[in-house]
Amino acid sequence: MPVGQRRSWINRDDADLSVREQCNLLGLSRSGLYYVPAGPSAEDLQVMRLLDEQYTATPFYGVERMTAALQRRGLVIGHNRVRRLLRVMGLLAIYPKPRLSLGGSAQRVYPYLLQALSIDRPNQVWCADITYIRLWRGFAYLVALMDWFSRYVVSWELSVSLETEFCLTALEAALGQARPAIINTDQGSQFTSGAWTGLLEQAQIAISMDGRGRVFDNIFIERLWRSLKYEEVYLKEYGQVPDARLGIGAWFDFYNHRRLHAALGYRTPGEVYFATAPGRELVS
Repeated sequence: MPVGQRRSWINRDDADLSVREQCNLLGLSRSGLYYVPAGPSAEDLQVMRLLDEQYTATPFYGVERMTAALQRRGLVIGHNRVRRLLRVMGLLAIYPKPRLSLGGSAQRVYPYLLQALSIDRPNQVWCADITYIRLWRGFAYLVALMDWFSRYVVSWELSVSLETEFCLTALEAALGQARPAIINTDQGSQFTSGAWTGLLEQAQIAISMDGRGRVFDNIFIERLWRSLKYEEVYLKEYGQVPDARLGIGAWFDFYNHRRLHAALGYRTPGEVYFATAPGRELVS
């Protein structure tokens, strides 16, 4: 159970159990209950903005190349700092390498089910992924679930942390609309968590996870992130999370129902997903 969720269960007004006793029962540190973490410095935030831009342009750059790219832009920065900030941002280079996953060793990793699979209809396979969204004085994380066949974004959610809850919120919203046969993700800790996999197993959805070192398993959603950032995020410079939520929501509506895709025969993802004729009005 995530620490954030357990902390939310603490009742400071409980007459029967003290805060100390509640912390002991939930396996929490009492001092941690009152700790307010300091956010990244203004200097780190500026570096993170540049890392986000560079990663979007060259997601195959590892730490050394990313460091060199920032140094060419005039920054005095070393590998250790770049590595630390990339971890904060949840970014990993998408080239073959050992230990690609950030999943916990105690969590189950499921096999990759898409090898040689012919994907020929909506709701056959969904994919899910998380990306970093920069704000003017901070950052947030975005998760989306996409239908592989049509490229339709079924649901999405924003969060200021990488706790699993926002992924579950997006998953529950998606399953309220349809049920895929398979959901494919990377081996990140959110997607190997018992809460995520348990919800899929309960819904009788097959779980597929990218193999370590596989470059193109989630390529469609990586392209989605690139389009979102170049066409929306970098142009708007969101001030706060509500600004980002409003802008991203409008862009996803445009993407699903008005943005034509050459790979879809110049139809929209919504037209393919709902099997409607071009030009027909869709209800989003």
